[in-house]
Amino acid sequence: MAAIDTDLAVSPASATEPRWYPYALIAPAMITFVLVALVPFLFAVFISFHQMKYGRLGDFAGFENYGALLSDSRFWNSMAIAALFVAIAVPLEFMLGLAGALMLCRPIWGRSALVPLLFIPTTMAPIVVGLLWKIMLAGSWGLLSTNVIEPLGLVGEISIFASPDLALYALIFVDVWQWTPFMMLAFFAGLQALPVNPYRAAAVDGATPVQAFFRLTLPMMAPLLVVIGLLRLIDAFKVFDSIFILTGGGPGTSTEMPSVLAYKMTFEFWNIGEASALAVVVWLLFFAFCNVFYQLAKKKLNAF
Repeated sequence: MAAIDTDLAVSPASATEPRWYPYALIAPAMITFVLVALVPFLFAVFISFHQMKYGRLGDFAGFENYGALLSDSRFWNSMAIAALFVAIAVPLEFMLGLAGALMLCRPIWGRSALVPLLFIPTTMAPIVVGLLWKIMLAGSWGLLSTNVIEPLGLVGEISIFASPDLALYALIFVDVWQWTPFMMLAFFAGLQALPVNPYRAAAVDGATPVQAFFRLTLPMMAPLLVVIGLLRLIDAFKVFDSIFILTGGGPGTSTEMPSVLAYKMTFEFWNIGEASALAVVVWLLFFAFCNVFYQLAKKKLNAF
């Protein structure tokens, strides 16, 4: 019997392929990343160490901008608001999205028409979403204001977005309305890709649907759940469009998240150096958080 050649076969195409070819394929994406993301970020880091008022670059300031930022109560207020926003909105979107995806996996009449309709809130432009809910929740004449909010006695004839106590929760509601369908469809796609054989074996062993969900579905879905959850958390923390349109960070500073505060520092106060320091601090916090999140998800959930 002829000996079996264990060497990997090399295709003629790969043998004649130049070494620079793979780099040429990724070059457009890397050049775009450098020009659009890396260069502006490095320039923001440069500005954060300089005095820059009214668009004019001043002298080197060291960590002066960072010291002023970290001693500013308005910055810490914006971080607290962002933390509360993320802590409520993202878990709600996650749980509602997963529950909706599990329902879509069942034989539902009209599912083929329902699934494309779920994309509508997510694909709408942020300004359209903002204007839609500004009209729906307008004081004294908005559809939901007059029929739901006022009868419950939550607010009077003013818009809920003008209430310091309720404006943030109204923004959370808008965010959940817009992004829960995205989570639902992402989880639905993940559930459809799961293998069937483990569930058949579990049914033979007498496992209940709840046991199958916690012992099979969640572990196999862990990579997708972790990635989608992390991306949504980052996106929710830096939300700007809907807040800018609906409240502008008000009333007062009750809905002023770091993205809105950075905008005001740059275009209202013209304190560009401190605004750049804010951007760098937020980046550092998320860089550290994502690294810790990655290590925990890798060790505890085998998600990566």
